[in-house]
Amino acid sequence: MKDKAVAIASGGMDSTVLLYDLNERGFETLVLSFDYGQRHKKELDFIAITCKKLGFEHRIIDLTGITELITSSALTFGKEVPDGHFADLTMRQTVVPNRNAIMLSIAAGAAMNIGSHFVATAVHGGDHFIYPDCRPAFVDALSMAMSLAADDLFTEGAFEGIYSPFITTDKAYIAALGHAMHVDWNDTWSCYKGGEIHCGRCGTCVERREAFMLSGVEDPTLYEDYDFAWEAIEKHKRGEQ
Repeated sequence: MKDKAVAIASGGMDSTVLLYDLNERGFETLVLSFDYGQRHKKELDFIAITCKKLGFEHRIIDLTGITELITSSALTFGKEVPDGHFADLTMRQTVVPNRNAIMLSIAAGAAMNIGSHFVATAVHGGDHFIYPDCRPAFVDALSMAMSLAADDLFTEGAFEGIYSPFITTDKAYIAALGHAMHVDWNDTWSCYKGGEIHCGRCGTCVERREAFMLSGVEDPTLYEDYDFAWEAIEKHKRGEQ
């Protein structure tokens, strides 16, 4: 019998590679995705494709009941999604208050229910500057809280909390790893604006293009604006914001 895992996944590059990682490790995985009223809800269609390919059970959790409580984020139509490099201060407008704590807590409950000893998330080092709930201190603290909540629920072993294999790496590493595992990048969606194709201007599009460039992996993505990302990347290198 395979060991069980629970993972939260959005449909972006990072969480898709995470699912391939769990598949290679032989886990029977329950994948949870969340509809919290995000403008790029189409990402959920992409993660469904990956789950079908890998044979993973996939559930979409409806969190739209709290959308009006988290409208300070540009991802929930509270304001316009800014253009620029992911490290720009303007990208803080894309922070969804306490998003990872909400999602990981739900995933932890599901994990404890089915006997999985951890929940998996694809947060990575490039997220640390903008997103407080992607930083190691947050992940470590929430892992401890989860372990306390799971006390005495497992007869064999202990609840390990959060599995975050990319937390000290960057997106270029994830792109290289995904390439090695033959991830089809056309099955992933990054753009925060949620248009017909990737905009090429928002922080996630710029970060996506930069990851492929730095890893040496071919980027098959169609972008509305192919030039903006390179300008934003060069501006970031020069320390301009």
